[in-house]
Amino acid sequence: MSAIYQTRLTKLRAKMRETETDLVAVGPTSHLAWLTGLDPHGDERPVLLLISQEHAEFLMPALNADSVRQHTDIPFTTWADANGPHAALDEILSRIPLPENPRVALDEMMRSDFSFLLLGKLPGAQHVFQHGAIGALRKIKDASEHAALKATHQVNDIALTAAFDGLREGMTERDVADVIAATYASHGARVEFINVAFGPNGAFPHHHTGDTRLTREMAVQIDCGCRHMGYPADNTRCGWFGTPSVEYTKIFDIVERAVAAALATAQPGVTSGAVDAAARDVIIDAGYGDTFVSRTGHGLGLDLHEKPDIVSGSDVVLEAGNVFSIEPGIYLLDQFGIRLEEIVILRDDGPEVYSDLPRDMFVRG
Repeated sequence: MSAIYQTRLTKLRAKMRETETDLVAVGPTSHLAWLTGLDPHGDERPVLLLISQEHAEFLMPALNADSVRQHTDIPFTTWADANGPHAALDEILSRIPLPENPRVALDEMMRSDFSFLLLGKLPGAQHVFQHGAIGALRKIKDASEHAALKATHQVNDIALTAAFDGLREGMTERDVADVIAATYASHGARVEFINVAFGPNGAFPHHHTGDTRLTREMAVQIDCGCRHMGYPADNTRCGWFGTPSVEYTKIFDIVERAVAAALATAQPGVTSGAVDAAARDVIIDAGYGDTFVSRTGHGLGLDLHEKPDIVSGSDVVLEAGNVFSIEPGIYLLDQFGIRLEEIVILRDDGPEVYSDLPRDMFVRG
């Protein structure tokens, strides 16, 4: 196991002691990728990494064992399709001393039948999910994750710029998405998601890119992210094709002030609810509170959406190393929507923005 993953395992065991967790069970999910660097084939065959203070071992389908074994020195007990996983799991558990009613942290992202398989072997177990174990550790990004996130957002900046520069009357939202995807590919990245919204479509926060054509005097909203070096990007920029209307310019300024307020509030020790309130209050004070229908942000890491959420009323205290979005928006049905988004890593002195692309309104055409 490389040094970075050994360090993460050591931190996990410290967190287990802190939370009095006897056993951590991880499936073939992003939790496993973060902890070990492994991404074994996930299907209906149970894959489990079981971790205690003294022991770590995989329950691994024999079908996958040889390919995964090349990438880790964590021991395996394998099982064949003809025999099923029960005897192999019993064998692993016989090597892990557990109290009568163990506290078990389950991987909330793995298949439920994997969880029931394990819990069926541990009558009386108290089960929780990974929020206090691996989830808590993943909220604090290390230097390698920071470097990957920065590099990914630099590629995303290039793609967003290419998309706005390539706007032409008559092209469809899908045409713009194709420009973004091609730019990603040319920089060794792949599409995580692309959401291009012309005109009134921007009023739908989760609009699906379609065949709407670009015409003069139309708003453009692009929310997209690539995956590069294992990590995703996520940014939204907005603009106008033609000459921006007075109303659009006014709303754009309100949303920009909301972003700035949230950035100014985000500090270690501040709650995520306070950051949401800073952005939301700007929009409420401007008279558009009922159009801000989403949370202000979400965490980001190996997964596009992680903890912490930047949401109204949250008492979650932000810490240095947290990575999250700040993306307030105003959505005016039948007109347009404006959302401006930054992904930040929280430092001791405040947020560091990953994107180098200004939030200024893109005006093309």
